[in-house]
Amino acid sequence: MSTPQEPTEEQLLEALRRVKVDDVLLQTMATLVNLAGQKLSIPEAKDPAEAKKAIDAARAMLPLAPEEAAGQIKDALSQVQMLYVRETGAAGVEPQPGEPAAGEPQPGSDEAERAKARSKIWIPGS
Repeated sequence: MSTPQEPTEEQLLEALRRVKVDDVLLQTMATLVNLAGQKLSIPEAKDPAEAKKAIDAARAMLPLAPEEAAGQIKDALSQVQMLYVRETGAAGVEPQPGEPAAGEPQPGSDEAERAKARSKIWIPGS
């Protein structure tokens, strides 16, 4: 039976060259979002305070996310935030930067398009 060999210095340097901060950042954000979801949905592990901490940490890193992945992270984060609100009854959760506040139409939604169109309608006497 052979024992595993320690990696050489050159192998370690090559591995370090391949690691990209964006990859680590995305993995960390995905882990935090998943952890928050689990802390809210698995009864034996339920811990809303820990879930909020994970949500806040992922939100803080969002501006650093690569553009091509930011949309997916935002979507997942929004879903876990909604789960947090449902599970805790919290009403004062702040929207993410760039998201409409509660009650405002979602960008791209039919209501948002209607509101945009209404704002362009000329009304006599105005």
